[in-house]
Amino acid sequence: MKRTVLLLLLLLPVLLSAQRRNRYRWEGSLSLGAANFLGELGGANRIGTNGVRDLELSLTRPSAGLSIRFRQSRFIGYKANFFYGRLNGDDKLTTEPYRRNRNLNFRSHIFEFSTQFEFYITKERQGHIYKIKNVKGWKHIDIQAYGFLGIGGFYFNPQGQMNSGAWYNLRPMGTEGQGIKAGTKIYSPFSVCIPIGMGMKYALDRRWSIGLEMGMRKTFTDYIDDVSTVYFYNDSIRAVRGPEAAYFADPSLHDINLTPVDGIEITGNGQQRGDPTDNDAYMFVTLSVNYKFVRLRRTKPKF
Repeated sequence: MKRTVLLLLLLLPVLLSAQRRNRYRWEGSLSLGAANFLGELGGANRIGTNGVRDLELSLTRPSAGLSIRFRQSRFIGYKANFFYGRLNGDDKLTTEPYRRNRNLNFRSHIFEFSTQFEFYITKERQGHIYKIKNVKGWKHIDIQAYGFLGIGGFYFNPQGQMNSGAWYNLRPMGTEGQGIKAGTKIYSPFSVCIPIGMGMKYALDRRWSIGLEMGMRKTFTDYIDDVSTVYFYNDSIRAVRGPEAAYFADPSLHDINLTPVDGIEITGNGQQRGDPTDNDAYMFVTLSVNYKFVRLRRTKPKF
């Protein structure tokens, strides 16, 4: 009997902790932060490279999101997200001579729906349930770090800016000959992304917490910036799609110091405009406010 009582006393904190955790499985989040683009346009002062090495910080733009999280266990969680962000790229911001001469620019609003699997590296630490006067000990503390991997879909619509300051939708223009060149068609404004990154949460109390999350989005499109393959005959684009399309297809500065390739002007038909072997990517860095929804206990009516 004594052993049973002792065992129950030892297990009581664990049982109470599990019971409290089960009541706080669902959590809603509101986030604000920054978005940045990783693709062909702009970038570092070098030949185009992959990942954050090609990041242009001056083109950081705002982002916002809504999320709901479900904690399956102490170490595993799932989160559904809706994110909005704006991405920008501009060749004028790099000193790499060929990219600067290309002189392309874009902006695009991104609307993303995604889900992610979260693995918590640190576990929740819980202190006293109630604030009892003169009871010593550390308060409820919850500092958690986690990594995540997910899948999502997003919508994008690249726009280019003319010298006049006016913005134009680029996708219907077929700036690389899409829909004009045989066997090609206009690319889709919808694509799939793979969110991957890490985050951290700090609890203000049992229900409220703040978080910091950084996530890269690897995508399955190379047209977020409307640039992927090679130049097409500019006169053909002009004849079919108009002067604006011809301008956005090749607004280059025509730098005379840059050597033509095989005797062809570097922005001539068939010359490199983008890199189709490396799809575009973007990233979000967000600060969030999180609120845990309490699951009410079911009790039988008393008569």
